[in-house]
Amino acid sequence: MNKLKPSVCIDAVFEGKSFEEACKSVRQSEITAIEFWGWWDKDLDALVKAQLENNLKISACCTKFISLVDANLRDQYLKGLKESIATAKKLKTDILISQVGDFIIDVPRATQFKSLVDGLKAAAPFLEEAGITLVIEPLNELIDHKGYFLVNSDEAFKIIEAVNSPNIKVVFDIYHQQISEGQLIKNIVSNIDKIGHFHAAGNPGRNELQRGEINYPEVFKAIIKTGFSGYVGLEYWPLEKTPEKALTEVASWLD
Repeated sequence: MNKLKPSVCIDAVFEGKSFEEACKSVRQSEITAIEFWGWWDKDLDALVKAQLENNLKISACCTKFISLVDANLRDQYLKGLKESIATAKKLKTDILISQVGDFIIDVPRATQFKSLVDGLKAAAPFLEEAGITLVIEPLNELIDHKGYFLVNSDEAFKIIEAVNSPNIKVVFDIYHQQISEGQLIKNIVSNIDKIGHFHAAGNPGRNELQRGEINYPEVFKAIIKTGFSGYVGLEYWPLEKTPEKALTEVASWLD
């Protein structure tokens, strides 16, 4: 039976640790997948060695951080995406995470929205051919990403509808969307067909999921009821010196 699966973002949860240490701790936490941000600044051979030694899957990584709202950068974005697709295939992952860029002052929002949609439409054939899903990420601007273009999930879902490709969806970051808009379960459940990946952290603080105001067991229960069978990336900075216990507890919420 397919089910929602946990994945640990090693760049956040195990920041400063070696790949070997991070992957060993993830496995000890009874979690079987990792993810990370940029692939271009890492020793991928060392990462894959640690991943395989601990029998882990790489659930996701990012494509290059080039703006989609700036039409002048589209060729650069597509070049970076093609490189990221090639890397994802080597890593045997089928999710690439994409940010969309900051709002451009003095350019109409509608123009930037169109650039974003047109850029994703241009990207779609490469993703469909490779069998890889690109997930665009709304981020909060109140605390972490001031000036970012895509803040609310409803606009992200409108973009997915406009692009109309099965290989382009949203990464719904529960932490960011709790800050930006709330109504988590309603917004997730009513748009689950447009979501390809989740991220999670406690709020406030962006620490363990057990801390803060989000009732994660109930949120996960609602997601599981939809039949979604992808990953939820645990992307936070732990306050506990040994994060394995909190990770193991989160994994138990998904059984």
